[in-house]
Amino acid sequence: MSKSGSRASWREQLSPVGIAIGCVGCVIITASSVYTALKMGALPWPTIFTSIVALFLLRAFGRRSLNEANVTQIVMSAGSMVAGGLAFTIPGIWMLGLADEVSWVEMLVVALSGTLLGLVCTAAIRRRFVDESDLEYPIGTAAAETLMATKTGGVTGKRLFGSMGLAGLWCVARDALGWMPTLVAQLPIPGVSFAIYNSPQMLSVGFLVGGFTVAFWLLGALVGNFGIIVGGSAAGLWDVTTAQGIVSSLGMGLMMGSGAGVVLKDILPHAARVLRGRRVAGDKDGAAAAASGWGRLERGTLALMVAAAALLVCIGLGLGPVVAVVVVLLAFVTTIMSAQSVGQTGIDPMEIFGLIVLLAVAAFSSASQVQLFYVAGVVAVACGLAGDVMSDFKTGAIIGTSPRAMWVGQAIGALLGTVVAVAVLVTLFSAYGPGAFGSGQMFVSAQASVVATMVSGIPSVSGFVIGLLGGVALYWAGLPAMMFGLGVYLPFYMSLTAALGAGVRWVYERVCAARGVADSEEKGVVVASGVLGGESIVGVVIALSSVLTGLAG
Repeated sequence: MSKSGSRASWREQLSPVGIAIGCVGCVIITASSVYTALKMGALPWPTIFTSIVALFLLRAFGRRSLNEANVTQIVMSAGSMVAGGLAFTIPGIWMLGLADEVSWVEMLVVALSGTLLGLVCTAAIRRRFVDESDLEYPIGTAAAETLMATKTGGVTGKRLFGSMGLAGLWCVARDALGWMPTLVAQLPIPGVSFAIYNSPQMLSVGFLVGGFTVAFWLLGALVGNFGIIVGGSAAGLWDVTTAQGIVSSLGMGLMMGSGAGVVLKDILPHAARVLRGRRVAGDKDGAAAAASGWGRLERGTLALMVAAAALLVCIGLGLGPVVAVVVVLLAFVTTIMSAQSVGQTGIDPMEIFGLIVLLAVAAFSSASQVQLFYVAGVVAVACGLAGDVMSDFKTGAIIGTSPRAMWVGQAIGALLGTVVAVAVLVTLFSAYGPGAFGSGQMFVSAQASVVATMVSGIPSVSGFVIGLLGGVALYWAGLPAMMFGLGVYLPFYMSLTAALGAGVRWVYERVCAARGVADSEEKGVVVASGVLGGESIVGVVIALSSVLTGLAG
């Protein structure tokens, strides 16, 4: 990889035009990802969306290289999983009333530490987990198929940006002007937030996820709200408040059990096969695999990045040298687990991996509650980024993109994303205060609530244990345990609205099939992605305007 021809090739793919487009897109995608993760309790992969946008914008500049488009979309999307790692952990600090103990500097240290570890790990494992592996990486494969098949033109651009604009105007009318309520069709059911969420974004999440998965999401909501809260209360088994504690604990257990199922079913057996199939002493290609084809200078750079991450954890977060070493080592283990999970299922339970390391650190150290959140945040960011990077490597392996160009693109986007993600989190906190985060609040922050509960205490231990075992069993049976748990945990109006979005997709697909509409799936994804991004961006802008107005006042 050191020949001049090779250098020219990867530098052509990582073009100045592509970098500029990617960085602008990265700011937008990262900001919207923070908002989406907090608001919806979920973060759909942005890869398909960014692939289409990258192709469209590059062709506007007269450039048609699929590899250049792939690297551009990598820069765009890299910050989204950094945003997810932060949004799924850090708001839990605010939920516990510890907002005064965390600053934006420390959040930036968390994001930067996780980003550095994620980048180093993916550079080390790319060859073994992509080139030498039969892992499918469904998201990366889908992105490659999109890049190869799409014929992006003016009509696609109009659909994309038109839907973004309409969703943004809807958000302005609802949130800034107050012309529409946030919830409609409300019913007074004790303990159940029955309503339809007036959110094009939530409808789009249901549309994008679709079908069987959303059916399980809704089933979880029905079991939690009408089975346990309404049914159990009516039967005299418990009061409404106790029932709500059981439901939240059960939902958290199901989500964590789903992550545990990934480890038990997909990761540990594969690791055992790898260990049985090789001898450490005779592994002649181990060093080359670890280096992923990089030269001595690059390997030295990666080593410095690891050292920098360890120092940030040790000094910047005040965790001390022993905890820093443990966090770095376990971050490498969990990022490998993340790569394995995404490669097999397309699912990256990053906050669950963060919880695993959090519990390990809590078992032997005297770290404070806030510092435990930092540990979970570092690992969640590293795992989120690792899942995204490895999917992108799979895309590149299919269409022939240079691994070096992809990794550098990821580094650019991820480092920019760390700054943007922290800035957006701080902006939302400043605009709405700590009370806006948590179950039933403006930002439900479901995953961060799980982390907060694990740190502070579980309302119903029996409900959590049942959920944990149930999540493992459901995942082992091939069922979407994570979505079932999300349905149990989230307010009912969110699950109902997502189900309506999935219903819209069902009708749309059948109408298109009856009329023989070509590329109907791609068109639907473009519009739904535009809607999701439009409401997110305008929501962030409204929050920023509120902060600036307050400062001016």
